[in-house]
Amino acid sequence: MHHNKRLLNKTFFIHFVCILGILLCNGCKSEPKKDNSHLVFRYNEHKNISSLDPAFSKDLADISATNQLFNGLVQMNDSMQVLPAIAKSWTISEDGLHYSFNLRNDVFFHKHRLFKNDSTRRVVASDFEYSLKRLLNPTVGSPGRWVLNKVDGFKAINDSTFNITLKQAFPAFLGLLTMKYCSVVPREIVSFYGSDFRNHPIGTGPFYCKRWEENIKLVFRKNKHYFEKDATGTSLPYLEAIAITFLPDKQSEFLQFAQGNIDFISGLDASYKDDILTAKGELRAKYTSSVNMLRAPFLNTEYLSFYMDSEIPEIQSEKIRKALNYGFDRKKMMTYLRNGIGIPARGGFIPKGLPGYNPNIGYTYQPEKAKALIAEFISETGIQTPEITITTTSNYLSFCEYIQREIQKTGIVANINVIPASALKDAKANGKLDMFRASWVADYPDAENYLSLFYSKNFAPNGPNYSHFKNNLFDQWYEQAFTTNHLETRTKLYTKMDSLVLNHAPIVPLFYDEVVRFTGKNVSGLGINPTNLLELKHVKKQRE
Repeated sequence: MHHNKRLLNKTFFIHFVCILGILLCNGCKSEPKKDNSHLVFRYNEHKNISSLDPAFSKDLADISATNQLFNGLVQMNDSMQVLPAIAKSWTISEDGLHYSFNLRNDVFFHKHRLFKNDSTRRVVASDFEYSLKRLLNPTVGSPGRWVLNKVDGFKAINDSTFNITLKQAFPAFLGLLTMKYCSVVPREIVSFYGSDFRNHPIGTGPFYCKRWEENIKLVFRKNKHYFEKDATGTSLPYLEAIAITFLPDKQSEFLQFAQGNIDFISGLDASYKDDILTAKGELRAKYTSSVNMLRAPFLNTEYLSFYMDSEIPEIQSEKIRKALNYGFDRKKMMTYLRNGIGIPARGGFIPKGLPGYNPNIGYTYQPEKAKALIAEFISETGIQTPEITITTTSNYLSFCEYIQREIQKTGIVANINVIPASALKDAKANGKLDMFRASWVADYPDAENYLSLFYSKNFAPNGPNYSHFKNNLFDQWYEQAFTTNHLETRTKLYTKMDSLVLNHAPIVPLFYDEVVRFTGKNVSGLGINPTNLLELKHVKKQRE
């Protein structure tokens, strides 16, 4: 009797639970699923990310990722101004050798189980001392070690004061400190993970690393304790997450963007440039209602370089070098080959976007002047058919073929030699090429970075002077610029140096590149800058 009663009660209970479950499920179905996709920013890296350790942030893909996770003493805004970050203020001595940084006291590392109580820890000056020592440590092998070449020493004075002393004055030093190499990292976490810190990054940035399946997907989540706020006092960032995919094909990346599966693409690839842009560089009608395009000067000069120590008479001749500069239409080249994206290089080597750039010191298209210079060369040397060979990679073959066709109209025979990028890099560094295509992307946002390519003490392979250009007056001005802290005075000096170089024509500037970004209409706050740095802490997405 009691046994049957217990069985009855048990059966009733099971039926009750089943009915309750059905009711709950039906209740769930009646409520629409909450869509938070507007809080997630999605983009693709066609080039895989190799490390999330800022000491190894060499490539743009790595820099874009680590910029979301780490901070340094200072940071750069979209106008290339150095602003406070973890350092709220700083002073520089009169002689430009001593920098003293006053740190914020409200910056904390991301949460980690190795911190006390599975929590976090405040950043102090000794963390920067550790981080910069690590950057210099040869056993770490950071490619960013060169950033501190001009540093004589550094020291944490107390928790909130960090001092750096230079070997010689270097006005662009604050710009160097904005690089991700100089980010602060926590000693205890790095010591625990060792080289595996690359995939267990702990920083102070607006996002923290949640999940990384290499070459498949990378997810960052919002750091709710981030120290920066917007102009209204609202804490940054606005987004809850960042999701990064790794499709290697740019055409596939563009299709994902066109279908609304990713929020942003950067750059203009040949596979889709004619689909999205007109020949004048404007969005095609089918995209104007759904896509925003952002454009800005990119700190990248594309050029041809002569090897000034070459024994070939044409390379040695300033007249031929100038004739090449006058002999083709840069504007036409950009319209046909880049859909108008990029600025024809009518100035010097310093690109548009940097103080020192001057659009009036370079060469314009003057074919008759080119022909006259070639005639003078023939008269002086007896060489009836001047001939050159341009070495390039396949990526820039179309540009070299355009120049080839144009300058042959002026009387110069141009041959083109196509080799792999690695072979070109090695050959130009070792003086094995008489003329070659090259580009220079700024390591740091100061024109000195560009002018260093013409300083005689920087001859390749021991420096970036691949042309082996040498001029005593240029060297004198270059050294003078280091002692000038006044930006306006230094800028005028930069322009004078750039003009002097162009007058001797060791290079043929082709164009100054542009940063081009495409986003959905629902994305705001992305911004754009001349270093193509991806900054997501100000980004907002509207619910679609």
